[in-house]
Amino acid sequence: MKPILSIQNLNISFQNQQVENKVVHNVSFEIMPNQIVGVVGESGSGKSVTSMAMMGLLPKNISKVKGKILYNEVSLTDLSPKELREIVGKEISMIFQEPMTSLNPSLTCGEQVAEVLDLHTDLSKNEIEAEVLQLFEKVKLPRAKKMMTQYPHELSGGQKQRVMIAMAIACKPKLLIADEPTTALDVRVQDEIILLLKELQQETGMSILFITHDLALIAEIAQQVIVMQKGKIVEQGTVENVFLHPKEIYTKALINAKPKLNIRLKELPSVASYLQDDFKEEIFTTEERSQFHQQLYSKQPLLEVKNLKTYYTSKNNWFAKPNVVKGVDDVSFKVYEGETVGLVGESGSGKSTIGRTILGLEKATAGEIWYNGVNLLTLNNSQRKKYRQEIQLIFQDPYSSLNPSMKVGEAILEPMIRHGVLASNSKRKEYIYQLLEKVGLEKEHYNRYPHEFSGGQRQRIGIARALALQPKLIICDESVSALDVSVQAQVLNLLNKLKKEFEFTYLFISHDLSIVKFMSDQLIVLNQGKIEEIGDADAIYNQPQKAYTKALIHAIPKGI
Repeated sequence: MKPILSIQNLNISFQNQQVENKVVHNVSFEIMPNQIVGVVGESGSGKSVTSMAMMGLLPKNISKVKGKILYNEVSLTDLSPKELREIVGKEISMIFQEPMTSLNPSLTCGEQVAEVLDLHTDLSKNEIEAEVLQLFEKVKLPRAKKMMTQYPHELSGGQKQRVMIAMAIACKPKLLIADEPTTALDVRVQDEIILLLKELQQETGMSILFITHDLALIAEIAQQVIVMQKGKIVEQGTVENVFLHPKEIYTKALINAKPKLNIRLKELPSVASYLQDDFKEEIFTTEERSQFHQQLYSKQPLLEVKNLKTYYTSKNNWFAKPNVVKGVDDVSFKVYEGETVGLVGESGSGKSTIGRTILGLEKATAGEIWYNGVNLLTLNNSQRKKYRQEIQLIFQDPYSSLNPSMKVGEAILEPMIRHGVLASNSKRKEYIYQLLEKVGLEKEHYNRYPHEFSGGQRQRIGIARALALQPKLIICDESVSALDVSVQAQVLNLLNKLKKEFEFTYLFISHDLSIVKFMSDQLIVLNQGKIEEIGDADAIYNQPQKAYTKALIHAIPKGI
């Protein structure tokens, strides 16, 4: 059998101010018909750049591609743009990492999928409409007919990703490139998307190149795995061989960087600590945790949420009765100083809404939020200013939360000036230099723009910006969900280190139960705006009481 895709000695470089920067070095691999191949590696390992070269999406003016990319023995690099369009989009299709930025906000979801069919097929308008409906049903979108008329902002993350999959499979491609298609999705939705891709692959016989940073996820879907580091392939083989008998230290580091579910480590191993061979596995004992909890709960809570309700009303048209959506429905919990409380649940469970309501970014419908003995919901805007400084947020997507036209140092400086932190700009600047070094960056980074950093570095900038106001309570809203596992390990270790050093308290929001379990002392499981379970993080994981919690734990990719 001949390979559907053959990459031979692929080299990719970018030209930047007369300097040629090589990002992919002599990469060679094959994908056979009806095969799923997984590519795994950290940010900057060359995974996505390789896939973009295959699709002809690299900017011609600054990129140089050498080597062969053969699709069914046709060299894609030698085709004209018109000839390439005959294949790309029709026979080779791609699911992009971030559906919100990949979908057009001004077109309905149905129109965007119809556009692909209109471009690559001879179907009539009515046939295209029927085909789009069928595709939406195939990717298991609820209320498929209504979804066709909805805009991307009206859909959840998982639903937007399904629209992207519908668009990618519209022309029945022979090769599907899935670039981090489940990165920011909760574990249940991730599980469904993986099952969906497997079903589609078996049904249509297409090949899939599945790109991810999560090795455990590769084990769930792929037969072959390619491990990339710094633009090179360091290891490749069957999933069983690579998982059970990894040859390279880098592969071992990627396998171990994910938090373990059966034990609680004091620190996660990073790739750097594995490569330097200086990682010592230290485990939190039951006695240590018990002592810590006794110290915590002997004081008054720093934050107490009582019977919180945050409802939204929406109207489909002027004459319809308003729909009431219960974002948060009668939620109560306490957070003690020095504690990390984890909020976990699927998209739409109310996790972020709780965080946003505490910050005053959403209006509470009812209930009380007590912070240091003051009910925040009774304060006006000017009275809240002090508490805005003390309660800070680390955003989910650091890139969209940073102003692209502002240097990162200025982005950190701006809120410090507004809140009067430190006496002068020179002192503030000095403090920012210290913060950048504390979060693992350098002084020189002060004068750089957000686009000059990797995802992990941008998240560190987001952490530095939150720390700049010297807060007491930090709300981490999915702050590591889009990072690869090794960078995730570094950022989680950093958050724990900073917590000890500055005596922070964290409200840690995530859809990933393994991460929440590693970080949290107390765990709150949310489902449709209500608390399903609340208690010690280890106790809930070891003996979940509710079927919903069991389903969340079951959906975590376990590897082999």
